[in-house]
Amino acid sequence: MSEDYEGLNLVGLLELLEPIPEPTAISLVPQTQGWIWLGLAGLVLVFKLTQYGRRIWRRNAYRRAALREVKRAHGDPVALAGILRRTALAAYPRSRVASLFGSEWLAFLDRAYGGGEFTSGDGRVLAFSPYQESEAPAGLDHLVSRWIKTHKAETGRAA
Repeated sequence: MSEDYEGLNLVGLLELLEPIPEPTAISLVPQTQGWIWLGLAGLVLVFKLTQYGRRIWRRNAYRRAALREVKRAHGDPVALAGILRRTALAAYPRSRVASLFGSEWLAFLDRAYGGGEFTSGDGRVLAFSPYQESEAPAGLDHLVSRWIKTHKAETGRAA
């Protein structure tokens, strides 16, 4: 050992140590233009997807409002018939929907969502319920809710 270190204990020797130099800071900025362009493209993609989601959300606002009304109707066939009519008028041109009644109305409802429960099932009560008092089938509100959720709206309508 050298004479400079004689008589020093461990603590004294540790105080003589020089600290290790810290490495230079690493920059978080991309080093090539490709990463910058990729980041910008990612931001544009997120923006476009957000716009698309908002458009779909707004386009289906009439469905959400109709489903809330179905819950408030508590299975009343007269109220459910009115909700279906208003929903169809929001999704399809008035000239195509407003004049329908009876079996034509029920056939339209079946075609619009691809089922058959309106013309040959629980939905038949909706054709005459606004005009005469009738007992609602147990699954009528479920059928109306399913139609509201799954009917195919015409492109360009209900925006």
